[in-house]
Amino acid sequence: MRDNGRVLEMTREEFEELVAEALDRIPPELTRLMDNVAVFVEDEPDPSDPELLGLYEGTPLTDRGEWYAGVLPDRITIYRGPTLRMCESREDVVEETEITVVHEIAHHFGIDDERLHALGYG
Repeated sequence: MRDNGRVLEMTREEFEELVAEALDRIPPELTRLMDNVAVFVEDEPDPSDPELLGLYEGTPLTDRGEWYAGVLPDRITIYRGPTLRMCESREDVVEETEITVVHEIAHHFGIDDERLHALGYG
């Protein structure tokens, strides 16, 4: 939370638009490769991890084999509350949202946290 104790305000619709814009900035050559994945916005993560900005749930493309058929889509969830609490300005939210979206999509492609941190997507 910021020093003044106030949390940046942004409606759910505004935040969803930022997530959509971040998705739109993913290069088309990558979005064409994304398969069976859905992106959601939620207000808060599980209380056991209240600072979680995003979550990827599913089977990364690199782990899919012949058995992969007829399964529910992978799920990427971007969390509004923690993002707004950590950011001081709308510009910070835009930047952090884009980083989080890229981070979670990278998990869909099988890139782990260690590699993402090395690439600057901590």
